[in-house]
Amino acid sequence: MFERPDLARSGALAPQPREATPAAQAGLPDAWRQAHVGHWLGQALQKFDARVLALMARNDDVPLALSNLAARGRLSASHIHITRHLAQGGARLTELAQRAGMTKQAMGKLVDQCEAWGLVLRVPDAHDARARSIVFTPVGLSWLQAYRQAVVQAQAELRTAVGTEVATVMALGLEAYAA
Repeated sequence: MFERPDLARSGALAPQPREATPAAQAGLPDAWRQAHVGHWLGQALQKFDARVLALMARNDDVPLALSNLAARGRLSASHIHITRHLAQGGARLTELAQRAGMTKQAMGKLVDQCEAWGLVLRVPDAHDARARSIVFTPVGLSWLQAYRQAVVQAQAELRTAVGTEVATVMALGLEAYAA
């Protein structure tokens, strides 16, 4: 089961006891819906993104207006999709939506918000005069740098919480699974 027998034997990969969900405690037949890897991946992503936004809200390099939006909960994990998926050289809306796994309409609404907040601009596409590209503004590039710093810190906190070996196995496993 493990590719790293040394870690498996050492107990570094041993599952940690976890408090059962209320459904599992009650012995409900559908308790499995909250006790599978997909559920835990979703919960972990929500926690990770929330931590990244919290760190960004306190980052002195983030423009005050954006920091206030983040602190008041106006920025959400959905806004992270633009940060996570927009190439520094820009992208068309359809490309950005596809990378983020969203509809073009949903991404268009996020881009509208981010444009109003000064993170991105729509500019004429260099290869097709009829098309528009979305690019980071200077404020957006500062936001991107703050995002990078927050991700690095959140990853370090994850390593501290679960241990370096488990964090490494998690990252390798998720990378392999997503490929």
